[in-house]
Amino acid sequence: MPGLFITFEGPEGSGKTTQVELLAQALASREPVMVREPGGNELGERIREIVLYGAMELDAEAEMYLFMAARKQLISEVIAPALSAGQIVVADRYHDSTLAYQGGARGVPTTWPSTFPRPDVTFLLSVPVEHGLERLVHAGKKPDRVESESVEFHHRVADAYDRLAAAEPKRFARLDATGSKEQVHLAVMERLQPLLDALG
Repeated sequence: MPGLFITFEGPEGSGKTTQVELLAQALASREPVMVREPGGNELGERIREIVLYGAMELDAEAEMYLFMAARKQLISEVIAPALSAGQIVVADRYHDSTLAYQGGARGVPTTWPSTFPRPDVTFLLSVPVEHGLERLVHAGKKPDRVESESVEFHHRVADAYDRLAAAEPKRFARLDATGSKEQVHLAVMERLQPLLDALG
């Protein structure tokens, strides 16, 4: 029996990680498998260090392949086995991030590999770009390499997400993430309820 694959996407500071944590609590009795990208296994965490915190200059296409290599390993080690076992998998970022960041913002030709499972539902948390970046500053978080990009870069990311959501309206659930985290979580649960009911 196939499981349920849920992903969270959005520009920087949109509250993805917070919503993933709230969902983990809400689904605790179902023991969901929680993953973050890049990361979630040894290869992913090493690549995370290189692409987000490393000092080397990365070619935009090389950066894309590093993210995708980490993702493929995560799919084969964690995501695919969990879905095959009928479990719920929740991902803090997934392949739409590559399509938006490396594809939309950096202009690298991107596709969706046939071996990458498509999510059942993707929550796109929408916040104005400047608002999201301000949230990061207020959180006192040291910006990583991607977060440190120009405001124009982050606008290109947001525009790319808009295009992705428009192209797949059945999969994407766009949520206004400027409200309270509780309001956003309620909207998430409302969208998921029919899918959870179907899982039994």
